Amino acid sequence: MDFNEKYWDNRYKTSDIGWDLGEISPPLKAYFDQLSNQNLKILIPGGGNSYEAEYLHSNGFKNIYVVDVSKTALKNLKARVPSFPSSHLIQDNFFDLDMSFDLIIEQTFFCAINPNLRSAYAAKTFEILNTNGKVAGLLFDAPLNDTHPPFGGSKAEYIEYFKPYFEINIMEEAYNSIKPRLGKELFFIVQKIKNI
Repeated sequence: MDFNEKYWDNRYKTSDIGWDLGEISPPLKAYFDQLSNQNLKILIPGGGNSYEAEYLHSNGFKNIYVVDVSKTALKNLKARVPSFPSSHLIQDNFFDLDMSFDLIIEQTFFCAINPNLRSAYAAKTFEILNTNGKVAGLLFDAPLNDTHPPFGGSKAEYIEYFKPYFEINIMEEAYNSIKPRLGKELFFIVQKIKNI
């Protein structure tokens, strides 16, 4: 299960992107709408077409970064939002990033990586978050697929990955998911533990 650059770029080139809503997801829009600090340095890993980055950018947030292995996905965002800084579009593997952030947004990246990397995801987010940094977003709360993305999971499983590094502020069923995902998504916010 090597979901590499070629695999993902091909999916964007052929529009094999069933997870892509074509707009920002309602739970993340509601979360962004209550953020008051527009100077937060925010990362969206595996951002894809990244309507979330577009929404934040159009609402005055200046430090939004998107990392994705797919060059096509990043080009799609730049074509849609020409004013988005090119230097903030990073074609790379999330696990190779050497930067730091205040907030990491989770939107269909965790379910796209090989499930064997989930512990590494929790460790990497901890590593690249500043003091008091947070991961916030959505996780699928359903079994889904065994051999290809999206991979599902459960609240109990996710807590085990995050609890060595984070305080679980919230991890509950999203009340405002789009209809096909209603009852199948968890909205969560976890905050970096200061002393580990």
